[in-house]
Amino acid sequence: MRIALVGVGRMGAIHAANLSRHADVTSLVIADVDRQRAQEVARRLDASVADSVDEVFTSGADAVVIASNTDAHAGLIRQAAAAGLPAFCEKPIAADLPDATRVVQEVQETGGTLQIGLMRRFDAGFLAGRAMVRSGQLGRLHTIRSVGADPDPPPATYLSASGGIFWDALIHDFDLLRWITGREVTEVYAYGSDAGPPIFGELGELDTAMALLTMDDRTLAATTATRCNGAGYDVRMELCGDADTVAIGLNRHTPLTSVEPDAPFPSSDPTPGFLERFASAFEAEIDAFLQVARGDLENPCDGREAVEALRVAEACWRSQQERRPVRMAEIPGF
Repeated sequence: MRIALVGVGRMGAIHAANLSRHADVTSLVIADVDRQRAQEVARRLDASVADSVDEVFTSGADAVVIASNTDAHAGLIRQAAAAGLPAFCEKPIAADLPDATRVVQEVQETGGTLQIGLMRRFDAGFLAGRAMVRSGQLGRLHTIRSVGADPDPPPATYLSASGGIFWDALIHDFDLLRWITGREVTEVYAYGSDAGPPIFGELGELDTAMALLTMDDRTLAATTATRCNGAGYDVRMELCGDADTVAIGLNRHTPLTSVEPDAPFPSSDPTPGFLERFASAFEAEIDAFLQVARGDLENPCDGREAVEALRVAEACWRSQQERRPVRMAEIPGF
């Protein structure tokens, strides 16, 4: 397969490396608004460089991977659909919920294919947890607790364009709640704080947030996220049922210190960040996309699924702003 890749920043470079190693990829063409950066990545991977971003859609590619800046996602998805190319796009789909919804509707109307990069669906631990919930092994699920923690704040340039902590960080948790349980969120109550580094207050952003979510079967989920976890990168989830409880992401790399004398913690080898924590998941999602593009696999994370997660993020943002519970029925969708 000939694959086109648009954007080779931090995430795009990871996809480029995974694509270049994949047995089904015979050639890779790269485009980036920074042509020098594209040339550097292409040189390392023996790929070719398109003269412009537009050129990748007429380069004879079988599919396109979009890892550009967020504000370009919607337009590139539309270009891929118009060219009849299956597209994989990093989240989010667009800069706001209405545009994301419109883009997905347009792709569906053209009969196009769009897979969104919510890579935690491809992580071995989350896959195992989902299987246990869906099989009934945990019994009736009554509580879900999830943790997302970055060791250091991202650069101001990233924060100003990220969409905020609910949209950028907790979006993974919101997606996983629906994907793991097969249920829908009905109501959210969210809080946030900008008490960390001054840059957050200056940008009107939050460095820490939490949300209580009610599912349509009355399972309760508590999600937390922070940009300032000095102990290290930490992503975990607990699935608590009336028959059993399991933890995802709890291992020797977890940056957690127990004060109990016989506990196996603290960790002396924390995972540096999300690229390392989810390296296998990033490979698996690209492998899945290539199968989707060939017509060999049903889309495991289509645009509608991503929009539903964005609706939850929008509800949480509104709840935090208005200091009240927000029903999902208040948030427009499909």
